[in-house]
Amino acid sequence: MVRNKASSKKQQKRGVDFKKIKRKIGRKLPPPNNATNTEIKSKAIILPEQSVASEKAGLAVSKKGLTLKELLQQTSHHNPKVRKDALIGIRDLFLKYPAELKLHKYAVMEKLRERISDNDRVVRETLYQLLKSVVFPGCKEDNQGPFISMMMAYIFNAMTHLAVDVRLMAFKFFDLVVQYYPPSFSLYAEKILQNYEDILQKNQFYLQDKGKLKNALAGLVRCLTLLPCNTREVVSSLEENLAGQRVLHAFEPDLPKDPAGFDLIIKKLRDLVPVLINCFHEFIPLVHATMHLDAQSFDCMLYILQSIDLAVRFFVYGTGKSQPGLCSSIHPYEGPDMTMWDQDVSPVVLKKLLVVFPLNPGHDLSEKDGDRYFILNVVITEIFLHLSEWSYPPPDLLEIFLEFIENALSGKTSSAAESGKAFREKHLLSLLPFIPKLVSRVSRNWSLRILQAFTKAFKDSNPESSVKLACLSIIEEMLVPRHGIPSLDASDPEILGHQTTWIRELPLLLIMLGDKHQSYSKVVLHLQLRLGQCALLNSAVAQEYDNMQYSLLEFYCTCLEERSMFYGPFIKLARDSQELSVCCLYYFSHLDSSLLKSIAFCCLCDDLEPFMLFRIIEVLHSAYKAGHIQIADHISFFITLLSRFRVFPEEIYTVMEGDKKMSNRGIFKSVTSVVSSCLLQMGEDSLVFQILEEVILDQMSLRPPIDNICAMLRMLLILDSRPTRLSDQSVTNLSSFLSGYLIDVASGIPEDDGKSTSSIHVNTCHYYFLPCFLLFARSEKFLKLTLDVMGSLITENGSSPFSPNCILNATDHTNRIRAIVEILLLMHKDVKIQRILSSCKSEIDHILQNMLLLQASKGMKMSIEERHNIQCAFDRLKCITSTLPSATPII
Repeated sequence: MVRNKASSKKQQKRGVDFKKIKRKIGRKLPPPNNATNTEIKSKAIILPEQSVASEKAGLAVSKKGLTLKELLQQTSHHNPKVRKDALIGIRDLFLKYPAELKLHKYAVMEKLRERISDNDRVVRETLYQLLKSVVFPGCKEDNQGPFISMMMAYIFNAMTHLAVDVRLMAFKFFDLVVQYYPPSFSLYAEKILQNYEDILQKNQFYLQDKGKLKNALAGLVRCLTLLPCNTREVVSSLEENLAGQRVLHAFEPDLPKDPAGFDLIIKKLRDLVPVLINCFHEFIPLVHATMHLDAQSFDCMLYILQSIDLAVRFFVYGTGKSQPGLCSSIHPYEGPDMTMWDQDVSPVVLKKLLVVFPLNPGHDLSEKDGDRYFILNVVITEIFLHLSEWSYPPPDLLEIFLEFIENALSGKTSSAAESGKAFREKHLLSLLPFIPKLVSRVSRNWSLRILQAFTKAFKDSNPESSVKLACLSIIEEMLVPRHGIPSLDASDPEILGHQTTWIRELPLLLIMLGDKHQSYSKVVLHLQLRLGQCALLNSAVAQEYDNMQYSLLEFYCTCLEERSMFYGPFIKLARDSQELSVCCLYYFSHLDSSLLKSIAFCCLCDDLEPFMLFRIIEVLHSAYKAGHIQIADHISFFITLLSRFRVFPEEIYTVMEGDKKMSNRGIFKSVTSVVSSCLLQMGEDSLVFQILEEVILDQMSLRPPIDNICAMLRMLLILDSRPTRLSDQSVTNLSSFLSGYLIDVASGIPEDDGKSTSSIHVNTCHYYFLPCFLLFARSEKFLKLTLDVMGSLITENGSSPFSPNCILNATDHTNRIRAIVEILLLMHKDVKIQRILSSCKSEIDHILQNMLLLQASKGMKMSIEERHNIQCAFDRLKCITSTLPSATPII
């Protein structure tokens, strides 16, 4: 019984120590009692400024707030995106702060060059754009030698990288270097050409990565373009390379001081050319297999051919030893490996490259593909023609290329559309320079065929096209031989026919060009001048040159009716072009009167500069002295010039000395002086005077303005003598004109107001009166006849019978009487004329008598003031008459 009670108590105690808690499904368990609270509570600490921001105050930072030092450090980050962003940040910083680039350019390049061999394509491209758009342009004006040399070791390292993409991109970087510092190629030519040879021999990427290959080949073309390709460039190139290398390696004393010269370049090019030809042959199956030549394949083929062409030109023109080829020439440099070139490379080019000519797949081509193949064939033709300078090509191969050249010139290789014509003209430029040598060295049959095609290309091309300009240069070379090229046989009728066609096109071309394409007009005029200078006397070319003047009338000026002139392009050309045109006039063996008249009308144009006016007079007078102008035509030119020159303003007393810009009267006086000087050099004065006398009287009968009459009177006086050479009939006719001329001049003299302008008016009046006074001094009869005409004009009705066009005519009796009295007063002041007046008292008395008759006439309606003015004039004239000395015989 006792045992049982004890056991029940123990069972009850166990239940109290371990109480079992029932949990519902889905409820979260409470944390244990001994759990540690890991919650962290914090408050923001507000500071007045950040210490990092204060350190960057005043520094140049990028958009993200990074300095240049930080950006340069990030260019070496392991993450390519960070490296790319760093390069972009550097670009933005330099664009915003350009001075930072100039201050830290060497430190910047020291870090950036490490990314040339970056494994990430995007990073390399970003670096290229940074160098191209910011770094190189910003340092262009500085000394780029040390700057560039820092890059070259890394570029060469990238060219030997295992990854093909990195190697191709290295050539793109070097192409950029050459663009901004061309001497870099010649300084590193050996390594560059060796790397090009290595990369081109790995042809596994030709068809897969043609875009990258195109970029590398474009760089090769740019490098080879820097090689000298003519004899004049060789010496200068050596000197420039030497100077450039001294600057480039100024801080690297361990580098050689002298450039390697052309020997190493020749060796490397000799190895590179066959590689380029093999590379080109890799594309030949593609040409025959596909219906369409894609753009990248075309670009690759074109760059390959251009590289071969540049290498051949360097061998032949720059350094090659002359050989008896199709177009042989003399070269100054004989390299040690030129025999190797002739034996190894030249046959390879002839056999492997030229045999595929012309590139013309059998299937039908689109217009675009046809144009592309035409370009490739043109470049291959250039290579062939350059090789022809080295050695004579096989006859059958020569025939193929001559036929292509003929078809290209005549337009048979392109479409008839205007776009096709423009395309053909653009690519003909490279073939045209070979025409003179070809036509002088091939057979007569081919020479005539090439000339026929060339003439067609010249005539069909647009006047303002580059082909027309190039054809003019070729024509000059064939008509005016130089550089040792034999001239064409002008005795051959067919060759002479082509030459005649070229010469006859020149005036027409000048007219079509007008004044809108003045650079082209200058080339035409230069060719015309060279033809005139070099054409042999009485030769066929000289005869065609003389006939050219009849087609030039429209170029200068045409006159359909009297006073109706149409000026040609000559008036609006630049001064240098006008000078060329005027110089051409001298070389016409006989200047026709029609051309002289056309040139005279140009001289009368207000738009012609005074300098050119005097230049025309000088050249024409030189042509006269050389026997190219008849004396009658020359005098007619001078009289036309002086009788029709429009002087403005017509009022001779309105323009003061300070208003020379408002008048051309001073220019006309200079022209009159120059013409008078030329007349004295034309031969016997008496003979020239006889020709001049009749013509001038005819012109005066047309009643020209006062200035023109004064100029023609001075022409007569310069050849006249004492006593006068004028005939009696001329004296009689001229006296009637001079009376009206003198009255018109005197009528414009303003009243003496005591101001300073009165002396100017007196000098002006004296200039116009002097020719008449000299004529009076040489002929007493002349003076008496003139006074008689003046006396008769007092009582006649109407205005001056002399010049209805003059503004200063005496329109009433009072003004006319005042003018006559002024004339007599001026004569009285001249000592020589005063002596002659003493023998003309009867004529003066006749004038006084007519004045009294007019004053007493009741038929004339005159005011008291007018009668008073006549009386005053009468008293003045009466006063000077009483002081005249006794008549003395004139010797």
